[in-house]
Amino acid sequence: MFYKDERLALFIDGSNLYAAAKALGFDIDYKLLRQEFMRRGKLLRAFYYTALLENVEYSPIRPLVDWLNYNGFTMVTKPAKEYTDSQGRRKVKGNMDIELTVDAMELAPRVDHIVLFSGDGDFRPLVESLQRQGVRVSVVSTIRSEPPMIADELRRQADNFIELDELKEVIGRPPRETPAERDLAYTAP
Repeated sequence: MFYKDERLALFIDGSNLYAAAKALGFDIDYKLLRQEFMRRGKLLRAFYYTALLENVEYSPIRPLVDWLNYNGFTMVTKPAKEYTDSQGRRKVKGNMDIELTVDAMELAPRVDHIVLFSGDGDFRPLVESLQRQGVRVSVVSTIRSEPPMIADELRRQADNFIELDELKEVIGRPPRETPAERDLAYTAP
């Protein structure tokens, strides 16, 4: 439930939203996403959180980060940390939970409604704290993927759960093929 006169802020956990949309078979059109929530209320801020690999020649997320930065989103980034796990596999770690939480707590006195794009159960205490401050919190994720991308405790805590799959027609676009997928399609008989 949204009210036209309420002050809104969007908090997008980039990697979590990407994984949820991918599990549902579509990509997010961020221009449409921003327009949709501008239509639902007075959008004050739209934050996007992601970790970036440094010292790599090309990062597939860099064009998106640049586009968002020039098109009304407040970008919050930090360097991702690379490490090798106990099985010798290369892993990347770039958790943005603390940055998102601090920003949401700072903005809480100036908004009526926060929309959190994440299914991460670690955000349940944040949602509870925002609610104690009088802020309504909607969470956008999906229960329609296998496994569901939202933690049950986060879904229960939120004032409103928005199923990402139901936003597909409004903010989605078909997934882009990778160069490898294009090559396979081209060479297939």
